[in-house]
Amino acid sequence: MTLRLYDTATRAVRDFTPLRAGQVSVYVCGLTVQGPPHVGHVRAALAFDVLRRWLTHGGLDVVYVRNVTDIDDKILTKAEANGVPWWDWAYRNELACTRAYDVLGTWAPTYEPRATGHVPEMIELMQRLIDRGHAYAAGGDVYFDVRSFPAYGELTGQRADDLQPAADTDTDDRKRDPRDFALWKAHKPGEPESASWATPWGRGRPGWHLECSAMAGKYLGSEFDIHGGGLDLRFPHHENEQAQSRAAGDPFARYWLHNGWVTLGGEKMSKSMGNTALVEDVVTRVRPVELRYYLVTPHYRSTVEFTDTALEEAASAYRRLESFVRRAVERVGSTEVGAVPDAFAAALDDDLGTPAAIAVVHEHVTAGNTALAEDDDEALVVAVGAVRAMLGVLGLDPLDPQWATGGGQDNRLAQVTDGLVSLALEQRQAARARKDFAAADAIRDQLTTLGVTVEDTPHGPRWAVTR
Repeated sequence: MTLRLYDTATRAVRDFTPLRAGQVSVYVCGLTVQGPPHVGHVRAALAFDVLRRWLTHGGLDVVYVRNVTDIDDKILTKAEANGVPWWDWAYRNELACTRAYDVLGTWAPTYEPRATGHVPEMIELMQRLIDRGHAYAAGGDVYFDVRSFPAYGELTGQRADDLQPAADTDTDDRKRDPRDFALWKAHKPGEPESASWATPWGRGRPGWHLECSAMAGKYLGSEFDIHGGGLDLRFPHHENEQAQSRAAGDPFARYWLHNGWVTLGGEKMSKSMGNTALVEDVVTRVRPVELRYYLVTPHYRSTVEFTDTALEEAASAYRRLESFVRRAVERVGSTEVGAVPDAFAAALDDDLGTPAAIAVVHEHVTAGNTALAEDDDEALVVAVGAVRAMLGVLGLDPLDPQWATGGGQDNRLAQVTDGLVSLALEQRQAARARKDFAAADAIRDQLTTLGVTVEDTPHGPRWAVTR
């Protein structure tokens, strides 16, 4: 089956055909680093991480670009409120975003450009637009002339005449039309001098939309395969990106993909609404892999209502998958990853249908548990190999080093914990062998109090940490 993806621009599911055979170019809008990331922020990273993994699994070479917006009105405002330089504020939150991406197991982008590092490319793009009659300078600002580009509004299916003015209301008197949007913002009195760059039109800083077009062009060329981002970016951000790039003569993105929101109390999760769940807080309540499972399981275009109950249900569901994999490998000693089943592949080929794909995973776990109960090791090897292959595509394989060890100090702590629990179980087995059942029960009770459950099986005791 051919991979099919829902293209926002055509409002239809389309067969995906790469621009260049064997290669896929992807640009995903990263975060404006005004604060630490919440669960809604990382959903886009996870959705496109699954897409990238699936493309890679299919043998395609993926160039994946995710930008960092490190200069912005909100960054300047929050830095001033906290008494630190704007670049200090931006960088500390960029590091927080990177930690969140890493802890949730997303693959690092091929390139992760910062807006502030690409001002020359932005100046060049603005000059091209001015030369073509699609942009103009006014008082140090540079604006895109919406009326000069008849196709404006095509991405979101809107007519220019029906659109509300852009949000630059304090500079409306400089615009030819209220709907024109800023490509470049003139330096204002009171703003840090370091937050401005020299251009032929005066010192200033980039508008939000301009930077993504400039960076996508530099790293992926004038035309590339997929542009992705959150649903809230369709307008005005992506509409403006497409308009300015195509007005400059670049074909730009061939497919537009947008992931759904994460809501809290029925409202889109956002800092401005004050209804956020920071990643760094949520991963103290469930393991990072469980949060990843929670966000990856729904279809990427659906809305996810964030609740603790749903999060815990997802965590429990993942622990059942994890338990099967560990018990199966313990039983048969095989750690080989098999092929993904056809039903799983068909689900992901159908616009990344992760709900159906996860259902296939659970079906194979059920079959694997039956094989475990019936001592059918041959069937068990097949089942666990398929389950690991599917979970690997989703970034959820329990035996992946990301989740199996944790790395660094966490890995050392896991080794110590494993050793101590194993020692306690050996003492329990010795007590049972000498028929001192009171001592054996006392050891088990102590482990239970510490959050360690023990299951006696025909193949010996098995333990797990409960939450």
